[in-house]
Amino acid sequence: MPLISATLEAVLKRLLYQDRAMSAARERLKGKLLRFELVEWETPVIMAFSARQVDVLNAWDDVADCTVRTHLATLPVLLKRQRLTQLIKQGFLDVEGDPQCIQQFAMLLDMAEFDAAELLAPLVGDIVAEGVTQSAARQLTKARQLLRIGQGRVVQAMTDEWHLAPSALELAWFFDEVDDVTRFAENLATRLDKLEASR
Repeated sequence: MPLISATLEAVLKRLLYQDRAMSAARERLKGKLLRFELVEWETPVIMAFSARQVDVLNAWDDVADCTVRTHLATLPVLLKRQRLTQLIKQGFLDVEGDPQCIQQFAMLLDMAEFDAAELLAPLVGDIVAEGVTQSAARQLTKARQLLRIGQGRVVQAMTDEWHLAPSALELAWFFDEVDDVTRFAENLATRLDKLEASR
């Protein structure tokens, strides 16, 4: 956890505190304490914002200005601050305390320009960083293509060969049959009502 915190702190400092144009947005978070409690981790991630940096901690005795409880998979959505309110309403984010704090943090992330090569450059040099990020981008694109192809093949195998899932035509036929049975049952109920009324 300390390694994750130190890495996150370095990345956030580079993303949020390098650009002077973001100083007004950073000023709104100055002195704020934002706490993330993730379902997958026992240890919370606490961010203490100051004028010059953000400190990422795993323990803090004081009450946070804002506590966010969520799943790890939901965190990337914070980069899309337009969806933040929707996530809170749908229950994906449980926010306790000042919701302005998480909204301002999401706005700051939205303003930041993420460039992996720029983050790696101080560690390995510009040329190596650019090469690594381009190679990673190519590999990610290939992986996505393979995943799409694999998903298509699995779906086709499930419907055509293994018969684990019905095809679209089989589903349409099934729904038509259900509608027919429903209409027949309604007609039968109507006839029974008429028969009982005539007695």
